[in-house]
Amino acid sequence: MGATVAAKNRKVRQESLREFLSNKCTVQQLVENVEKIEHLDNILTQDELQRLKVATEFRVKLLSKYLPDLKSVEMTGEDGKDLIPASITIKYE
Repeated sequence: MGATVAAKNRKVRQESLREFLSNKCTVQQLVENVEKIEHLDNILTQDELQRLKVATEFRVKLLSKYLPDLKSVEMTGEDGKDLIPASITIKYE
């Protein structure tokens, strides 16, 4: 039961962090920075370019720390209970 409570608390914290990052428009700022760099009509000084690069790198690191890449898919049963398959079929091709 303790692991379930800890998992629920972790999920609440993750959702709170996602909302915080969403409100700060971090992803939107990343896209805007990339567009500024890509826009050929906009002449940037070396200092401006470096600042955009550093700001973008920090935002990417922040996002990856709090919103890591999902490498697996978690499947749950009804009402979040464990998913227990009735049978498993293995096919060889």
